[in-house]
Amino acid sequence: MSYVSPGSGWPGDPAQPGTPVAHDPAEVRKLAGESRTLAELTAAQSVCRACPRLVEWREEVATVRRRAFAEETYWGRPIAGWGDERPEVLIVGLAPAAHGGNRTGRIFTGDRSGDWLFASLYRTGLAVQETSLRADDGQRLVGARMVAAVRCAPPANKPEPAERAACLPWLSREVALVSAEVRVVVALGGFAWQAIWPALRDAGYALPRPRPPFGHGAEVEITSPQGNPAHLLGCYHPSQQNTFTGRVTAQMLDDLFSRANALRGL
Repeated sequence: MSYVSPGSGWPGDPAQPGTPVAHDPAEVRKLAGESRTLAELTAAQSVCRACPRLVEWREEVATVRRRAFAEETYWGRPIAGWGDERPEVLIVGLAPAAHGGNRTGRIFTGDRSGDWLFASLYRTGLAVQETSLRADDGQRLVGARMVAAVRCAPPANKPEPAERAACLPWLSREVALVSAEVRVVVALGGFAWQAIWPALRDAGYALPRPRPPFGHGAEVEITSPQGNPAHLLGCYHPSQQNTFTGRVTAQMLDDLFSRANALRGL
């Protein structure tokens, strides 16, 4: 089989064999809207099959595998949100990496971007370990939660517009379910910045108009559905290209997450 079966014992697997599966965008909207808890939502996220191109790609990668991981079992399914169930900081990424999250079952885990990201989260008190290598490594987020705008690894790391739209209800519902406690939303990269605006709107946030442009350190005041003040921060993605060229440095990430802590009163 080219993916891990739900309920087969993978660490952190939120689904069971009977978890309902979305096979098209309409079913995504239905299942996301009907989810009353994060447990229900993340279970359904993790078995979604709504986008044929993404399903084919993620399972092909899980079958062929990279040489360095040839002896490993790949997750090969969508990546559910994970972390604190009542987070004050919500971190939004683009999509799982083919041999990172698609292999390990956890966003930003087992790839170069995650190496930079988790090291910064650890230094700023938002993670208990400086590395995130696999689903059972003991890593835990502190007052924070991670989600992806697109839950499946896309070919060339480029989801198509229809795939982004199909996946939006998963993100919108997760944003809504955690909104009561969230004080800071961090968008990692320009795509995450674009994706989070409609999700925030769908979840009931009051947003400024026009939409401010993305940039590292961009800061926007928003209001939660409960009327609580919150902030959206832009952060350059800690991609290998950005870190190699110096567009993103460890200090830049630390400063950004320290600002997030300050905005939530720490």
